Amino acid sequence: MMFLILQYHHKTYIMKSIYTLCLFISIFILYSCSKDFLKSYDKRIIGTWRISDVNRVGFGGNISDLPFTNGNFTFYANGSLEYVNSANVLFKGSWDIVKKTRDDETVRSLQINAVDFTNQQVLSQYYDDMNFTSTNHFKATIYSNTHSFVTHFRR
Repeated sequence: MMFLILQYHHKTYIMKSIYTLCLFISIFILYSCSKDFLKSYDKRIIGTWRISDVNRVGFGGNISDLPFTNGNFTFYANGSLEYVNSANVLFKGSWDIVKKTRDDETVRSLQINAVDFTNQQVLSQYYDDMNFTSTNHFKATIYSNTHSFVTHFRR
């Protein structure tokens, strides 16, 4: 009888230890993961991003007609930005993200305006939809009649 009681207490101790270990592992995983998905898009975009790719989907349209097909953006919290193209020309400007609801779906659009004050060149683009796919990647899409352009931004 005493043996059964000791065996029962031993199993209980092992089970409590396993539960405690699982709890600590769960807490560690939860706190070590990125919390970016909890932030608003206005906060997630802050920082330096490069255009890694631009894809055309559908018929027609020419990627070379787009103002931003390469280069690096630095988005600042105050709504300003700096853009450096592949020729290392610096543009300064602004950005804005607008949240809209369409057919019970939340959509965010991105407006970018940039000016090269040396050459007085103005670049502007309105992205109809933007989505963060991870902490270090977001897509911005331009919709047109028979085609769309998807620009990929990466940190």
